[in-house]
Amino acid sequence: MAAMKENTKKVFEFLRTVNGQNVTAADVAEGLGLEKRSVDGIFTSAIQKKGYGIRVPAEVEMEDGTHKGVKFLQLTEAGMNLDLENPDAE
Repeated sequence: MAAMKENTKKVFEFLRTVNGQNVTAADVAEGLGLEKRSVDGIFTSAIQKKGYGIRVPAEVEMEDGTHKGVKFLQLTEAGMNLDLENPDAE
């Protein structure tokens, strides 16, 4: 398998740093200076499909009192423990 891409590593590391906090793809994108679409793509293809992360549906209250559905990104135990330098060594 090819080496893990740099932006994928950045997303993993960011999610490890904020573990236990509710963060969306937009939060990750803002924190890393990436586009939200890029974070969504990385999370879906390199993290979620491989069992390293999940999206947790939730509802947040907006400033105007309305509610909005969001999905928080979380790493699974496997994602938290993955060796980012050697992802094939399980």
